[in-house]
Amino acid sequence: MTSQLSMLAALPLLAAACYFFFSIYVVVQKGGKEVSKKHLWLFPAALSLCFLAFSLRAVFNEGVFGFWLEHTRNIWGNQIWFDLLLAMGVGWCFAVPKARALGMRLWPWWLFILCTGSIGLLAMVARIFYLNARATHSEHTW
Repeated sequence: MTSQLSMLAALPLLAAACYFFFSIYVVVQKGGKEVSKKHLWLFPAALSLCFLAFSLRAVFNEGVFGFWLEHTRNIWGNQIWFDLLLAMGVGWCFAVPKARALGMRLWPWWLFILCTGSIGLLAMVARIFYLNARATHSEHTW
């Protein structure tokens, strides 16, 4: 039980460090090469799959609606819930115009995001990057 508790204490710190270094990388990079943009969709797709696996473990351990207990337990739980909803709303607002321009059907993605949160949003972003790279690649081949 102690190793699980230490893992649960370490994972948020590890995630914060990854976010910190990735956000700095995004800010300091010089306009990426076409090759890296072609495979950019793999990053959010991998994050979506990893977070899905982690979330499935939480569902198996705590139940399908275990998240609701956490968000209604106290004011911090409420704050985290509001933060997640705001982040999902911002992500959706940024993704929709590009998804629409690429011909993606929006309602299935909205439902997927509603049911899975960041897992669905990351998958949608991966799909947008994939379709964009494919469209850009096909424009260059003609």
